[in-house]
Amino acid sequence: MSFEPTDIQDLARGAALLGAGGGGDPYLGSLLLEAAVAEHGAPRLINVESLADDDLLIPVAMMGAPTVLLEKFPNGGEGKRVLARLEDRIGRRATAIMAAEIGGGNALIPLMLGAQLGLPVVDGDGMGRAFPELHMVTFNIFDVSISPMAMTDEHGNVVSIDGVGGEHVERLARHVIMGMGGSGMIALYPMNGVQARQATVRGTISMAMEIGAALRNAREAGLDPFEALSDYLRSTPYYQHCHALCTGKIVDLQRETRAGFAVGRAIIETHGRSSSTTKIEFQNEHLAAWTDGRLRASVPDLICVLDQETAEPITTEALKYGQRVHVMAIGAPPILRETRSLAVLGPQAFGYEHDFQEIEQLNQ
Repeated sequence: MSFEPTDIQDLARGAALLGAGGGGDPYLGSLLLEAAVAEHGAPRLINVESLADDDLLIPVAMMGAPTVLLEKFPNGGEGKRVLARLEDRIGRRATAIMAAEIGGGNALIPLMLGAQLGLPVVDGDGMGRAFPELHMVTFNIFDVSISPMAMTDEHGNVVSIDGVGGEHVERLARHVIMGMGGSGMIALYPMNGVQARQATVRGTISMAMEIGAALRNAREAGLDPFEALSDYLRSTPYYQHCHALCTGKIVDLQRETRAGFAVGRAIIETHGRSSSTTKIEFQNEHLAAWTDGRLRASVPDLICVLDQETAEPITTEALKYGQRVHVMAIGAPPILRETRSLAVLGPQAFGYEHDFQEIEQLNQ
């Protein structure tokens, strides 16, 4: 796969969409990847099936509140440092790396690191979207241990954590990340090839790039980018179900950085033949959407806010009062909709009382 600047921009755009509002700033991620490719050459993307049973695969990501990353940039050396610490802790070198989540900047960070180190990057991730907490991944659902885990900041501070489970490590790591200024880079869930083949949501790097290309090509050809996006999503193995929720203006926005997360809500009013009000709540990522009090979508399905004219995805930290937006709901990968997954990342994991309902049921 080529990693020319246009490809990287396509990937950033598609990853921002799949991030459902979260995953970090895709523009910053694209700049880091472009710099790494210019210096070291393009990273090598591989299929998870190509891993040997005893290979060591390590996912990497940025952790923290996306609002913090707008002001506290990584310096590009964190990935090498955090990976080396985890390798030392395990006692062997990684065979390959992978994105922990496909959303936003976190889709591009492993590719940057792969280019820097000459390590192959698996085409996939642990969510098929983005989630705010460390245990909300398919790796955890398939009983891959989260620890040992390593964390670092832009100053060179490094912390290792050995925990008894994903939720325990999440609580510990969240305190550390706040001590690091609200964001840092992590390496976690080390796994062998057998575990990786079982727990990986496959092909999401490629799909993110193709989503971005579909939007770009439609705009360049003067076609409807929303129609092009829907057509592409319906052709994928994961995201066939997609529905427009509303098109309107953000008339109220509440957002704060709290306990290491960007938390808040956006209110969107639609005017025309029939007016309506849509509320979206988020914790880094969009969690649930209601129109005139009726539930329209909730985690693990994706809720994506896009620019009304260009269909450019808008992350939660980039939402602004007065923006004119189009909101889409996209069905999550099937593994996330299973009962065992919903206990970890469904609505009730975020404090909601409602049970999960698929968007194709809610929007009949």
